[in-house]
Amino acid sequence: MRARSRPRPPAPLGALAVAAAAALLLGGCSQDPADPPGQGAPAAGKATTTLTVGVFGAFGLKEAGLYDEYMAQNPGVRIEQTSIERNENYYPQLLTHLGTGSGLADVQAVEVNNIAEITATQADKLVDLGKAPGVDEAAYLPWKWAQGTAKNGATVGLGTDIGPEGICYRKDLFAAAGLPTDREAVGALWAGDWNKYLETGKAYKAKAGDGKAFVDSASGVMAAVTGSSAQRFYDDQGKVVYKTNPAVRGAFDLAARFASEGLSAKLQQFTPAWDQGFSNGSFATVSCPPWMLGYIQDKAGPAAEDKWDVAAAPKPSNWGGSFLVVPKAGKHAQEAAKLAAWLTAPAQQAKLFEKRGSFPSASAAYKLPAVAGAHHAYFGDAPIGEIFARAAEGVPVTVVGPKDLVIAQNLADVGMLQVDQKGRSAQEGWDAAVAAIDNALDR
Repeated sequence: MRARSRPRPPAPLGALAVAAAAALLLGGCSQDPADPPGQGAPAAGKATTTLTVGVFGAFGLKEAGLYDEYMAQNPGVRIEQTSIERNENYYPQLLTHLGTGSGLADVQAVEVNNIAEITATQADKLVDLGKAPGVDEAAYLPWKWAQGTAKNGATVGLGTDIGPEGICYRKDLFAAAGLPTDREAVGALWAGDWNKYLETGKAYKAKAGDGKAFVDSASGVMAAVTGSSAQRFYDDQGKVVYKTNPAVRGAFDLAARFASEGLSAKLQQFTPAWDQGFSNGSFATVSCPPWMLGYIQDKAGPAAEDKWDVAAAPKPSNWGGSFLVVPKAGKHAQEAAKLAAWLTAPAQQAKLFEKRGSFPSASAAYKLPAVAGAHHAYFGDAPIGEIFARAAEGVPVTVVGPKDLVIAQNLADVGMLQVDQKGRSAQEGWDAAVAAIDNALDR
């Protein structure tokens, strides 16, 4: 449940300010207690190899007990994890260590917004994990596998998790506005077309009570629409094309209409006001990946149980995800590759979902009971394993560029926020965002 890669989280993608909500994801199970020192480790003096894992935030692998399980199966191995809380501090250090060939952990985590730069500039310093024993490309989603693969064909990053999106909605607010509440019927309202989502919002507004917006924010809509496009900010040659890409401008203009039509609650995601909006029921829908379900449950509280549900999004989109890489300069590259392959195998990804809410990037995990049979009691017992698996399998193979996050943040926080909260026109917001992005990319 770490994988936030949309702009503006108050904590890094791995840290998850929603850590407390992770344990709520699969129907209210309690959060795992901290591991006692040394639990699951080989007895003193018996370990012959110590493997280090470097991550950002509460990455979930340790918390889900996967290290303990691996050490139990491999008594000669001891695993030690180091974590830097924020990815913006973690990632520059990783680049520095890769540049010098020193100070590296045997296994390193990489956030999805950084993977394009890693595959483009650091692939020669990383082990080709596609050739690691036990790794089967067919077990992974093609688009996730492609993100971790360099132009030379080496798959240097094995995907851990992803964030396929649905639309979470308030059944009580839909009923008050005369809209269907059954999740299949709700998904049918906008199936296949984000414009139908807008039209549903207009129908909702016509009958909804005052102060009950249709969406939380125009920026949230924009990011979800953009995330459903194969080409966004870069082309497949690595050129920045967001200015001329109709998919990006179309997403911006469509989201701006949610603001101009009065359908937005005008909130900025991952702020106290946004959190309060969940508890107040001040908006009816929000784009949501699996990890956000626990967040909503935490912020909306017990009073909103069974008022929320989740339906398919108009088009498959993704919000978040991470990878594991193995530096060649590490002390135990061969053993580290074996560990990385095991941690990202379908069986372990299913366990990580069950314990932490991180949705698997290995599609082979979707048939396992922990995923296929997953329901969420808070969301009307929604079959979340089935819903998000369908979404994940429909996400296009997306071109990810090295400055994706910079572009997305400025489109949202400089451009769309002005439209949503200050009443600027779509053109004014777009121009402001472009100017900010140009300045950021020139630095």
